[in-house]
Amino acid sequence: MSVGLQGSFMSNVDLTIKIAGEAGQGLQAIGGLLSRLFARKGYHVFANQVVQSRVRGGHNWFAIRIADHPVHSPSLKTDILVALDTESSCHLKELGKDSIVIFDSRQAAFPAGAGRMLDVPMAELASKAGGNKLMVNTVAASLVLGLLNFDSGEFFAFLVQSFGKKDKETGETNVKVARAGYDFARKLTPAVKTTDVSRPAGKPKMLVGGSEAVALGALTAGCQFISAYPMSPSTGIMTYLASKAELCHIVVEQSEDEVASINMAVGASFAGVRAMTASSGGGFALMIEGLSLAGMVETPIVVVLAQRPAPATGLPTRTAQEDLLFAIHAGHGEFPRVVMAPADIEGCFYATARAFNLADKYRIPVIILTDQLLADSFAAIDALHPEKIRIQRYLMAEGELGQAKDYKSFLLTPSGVSPRALPGNPYCFVAADSDEHDEYGRITEDLDEMRPRMVEKRNRKMKGLLRELKGPSWYGPRNAKEVLVGWGSTYGALKEAVDALQADGVSVALAHFEDLWPMDKRHFDFLKKVRLAVVAENNFTGQLANLITRTTGVVMDRRISKYNGLPFTAREVVDAYKDLRKKGGRR
Repeated sequence: MSVGLQGSFMSNVDLTIKIAGEAGQGLQAIGGLLSRLFARKGYHVFANQVVQSRVRGGHNWFAIRIADHPVHSPSLKTDILVALDTESSCHLKELGKDSIVIFDSRQAAFPAGAGRMLDVPMAELASKAGGNKLMVNTVAASLVLGLLNFDSGEFFAFLVQSFGKKDKETGETNVKVARAGYDFARKLTPAVKTTDVSRPAGKPKMLVGGSEAVALGALTAGCQFISAYPMSPSTGIMTYLASKAELCHIVVEQSEDEVASINMAVGASFAGVRAMTASSGGGFALMIEGLSLAGMVETPIVVVLAQRPAPATGLPTRTAQEDLLFAIHAGHGEFPRVVMAPADIEGCFYATARAFNLADKYRIPVIILTDQLLADSFAAIDALHPEKIRIQRYLMAEGELGQAKDYKSFLLTPSGVSPRALPGNPYCFVAADSDEHDEYGRITEDLDEMRPRMVEKRNRKMKGLLRELKGPSWYGPRNAKEVLVGWGSTYGALKEAVDALQADGVSVALAHFEDLWPMDKRHFDFLKKVRLAVVAENNFTGQLANLITRTTGVVMDRRISKYNGLPFTAREVVDAYKDLRKKGGRR
């Protein structure tokens, strides 16, 4: 089996397994189990989930793409479909002639499709092996692994490890049920030819989720406080940190609302600990006054804005890139901030750690834009390297404090950044006020001198930030005459699309942005050297395209837009790009 862009590039192993059914049927359990097993086997894994905003019911799916080469995005094609409900028939259009559908007609009616249909009595197999109907998901996982000739010993040992820690009997029962499903699948394999994954694809990898990567980056950076109100898809950050609170000495506060979340985080940061908050667009909207407070009192804070389709409640469990301009312009008044958007799950770890350093260095808010795709997906990676992270607090040392006879919390400096002391030190008083203030932090209405000088001081930080922030990463030939432009989580699909287009003879590269604000027009010199530039975004209005035009004066009217709540696949980007080359204009 090979999925993705057939005819453009091929590999020995590149297949997508999709588990589809209702909420409550254990899709995440199957998906997580399979993803971890393949990662341990050394395979590259990209797993993403699509769920409806319901506690139970509604059609959901968990897709796992495994390959013997790096993969960074979902595929349009499904090679093995595990159909646990009748509505799973909506995925028949994704099947090829060699695809396999595993279903149980005794549990859900399922029409014939393009692939090979395997009607397996999953509930009966679970029952006869001593399990119950809830263990159908264990049967489903074992059927997939049996068809792919995955080592049964590794599988059963993993089940014991996963379930046996808390309940030995449950672990043993799951192994019996899994063995029944696995043996059933092995009897089918002579007639049903599939990919063989019995051999390791490389060294074992670790499976990391996007929210987990953000949380780990925060811990590595020395974060000691997070206040947040649960809001999909950001909640995973808080829940992971809560699970490590005692071990890592971090205070996790579930606040009563997002107004309290950001104000508590600003207060904790002012007191001296690294602090953050996280929400989605609707919650971030409530944080705006607190964001401006951080800007006025020049207190560093990290805010994670996990995007989802809007406006209002929108599609709370789907993905989008609709909040870029919102993040850049949020807050009343004029004050500097950084907006960044990690490209992938591994990047979430390093970007979060870097965000804390930038916030402390410039005494500003730093906003990290993720989205549902990044937050709720999983990737197999070789390792995260905390040793690469340097914690830089930019605080006045005790010796400096002892010599500071006249400390000014908001000292006017050429860079706009004032030396930062923490309150409670024995040497000086540290002031802060949300009203306009003088260098000491005392309220002022000196409109002739102090007010203009303070506005200029705060905004002078932008000069340093422009030097600090990175231009786009470049993937593909440096002399390419055409370029795809993207930001954030679109990286995986766009990178694979570039590979496919190059294989088809198109001289194209990818310019991908993670640092989005402030934006330096010098980072767009590549536009002068190409004859075609196409911006791809998960939004309707082309927010990055419009921002580039505003920054450079270059009209970016060649766009690929997707705004139905689902992420790009490489195939979609390739098709849209080729169509644009033929027709020109916007797709």
